[in-house]
Amino acid sequence: MRTRRRLTFDRVSLMVVFLGIPVALYLAFVLYPFTQAAWYSLTSWSGFTSTQQFIGLDNYVHLAQDDLFLKAVGNSLVLLVVVPIVTLVLSFALACLLTFGGSSTGAVRGLSGSSFYRIVSFFPYVVPAIVIAIIWGRVYDPSAGLLNGVLTGLGLDHFEKFAWLGRSSTAMAATVVVIVWTFVGFYMVLFVAAIRGIPAETFEAARLDGAGRFRTAVFIAAPGVSGALRTAYVYLGIFALDAFVFLAGLNPDGGPANSTLVITQQIFSTAFKDGRFGLACAMGVVLALVTFAFTGVVFGVARWREKRA
Repeated sequence: MRTRRRLTFDRVSLMVVFLGIPVALYLAFVLYPFTQAAWYSLTSWSGFTSTQQFIGLDNYVHLAQDDLFLKAVGNSLVLLVVVPIVTLVLSFALACLLTFGGSSTGAVRGLSGSSFYRIVSFFPYVVPAIVIAIIWGRVYDPSAGLLNGVLTGLGLDHFEKFAWLGRSSTAMAATVVVIVWTFVGFYMVLFVAAIRGIPAETFEAARLDGAGRFRTAVFIAAPGVSGALRTAYVYLGIFALDAFVFLAGLNPDGGPANSTLVITQQIFSTAFKDGRFGLACAMGVVLALVTFAFTGVVFGVARWREKRA
């Protein structure tokens, strides 16, 4: 017969400090604000009145018919797909170079000076996002920007006064470059640590079997860091759906023909410029649902693959 464990002061205090307080903070600062926003999304609240008129699902019906909001959703989904894939592929490739991309003789090692590369590539991550947006805004400047200056100096005269952020065909791509440049170093360092967790004997055996660097990366390094890849993909995807600072810093008005307008920019504009907090909360709920769906799909696919393996 099982005996019940007595509740001592140590056990109770441990539960309160490490379970009760975090749960209380989570309820107060996460669940309650989200529930409050969900309620406001069912009202026509302007944000500056003490009462809210209940209108049901009218805000959501309006969003389903709003071409501007649907454009913002489409742009956010583009970032959700492109940013994580490009960032993680580049980060993983660089991590492989820094861990086993060096000389093919002797011990398995990365490129010479790999520590220096890690430090330099990590630097953009510690710079505030708004500062990065301002810097790249100057780089993309049509008249005096560094990018156009370099390209025209190489003889590509058609890039003289080329508006990278002022054309709908290039604005989103230019924005993606900035975001990828910011995060690729951080995730490279993350993957370097994960790859170094793989036994060195595995890489030695692969070399003896004649596996090149590409095959080693695909069939040894990638499976070995699958957990880190999945976590990184989720974090980058969530960030891509909430890349407000970069988009607002580079193209505060949504870019030409709203080509870089995302959901978070539309939320800010609707709430603080138009004074329609109820509608803005509905947009926030939609963004939260998209985020939950994305996270669920990623972990669901990962679990399905684990069951098949």
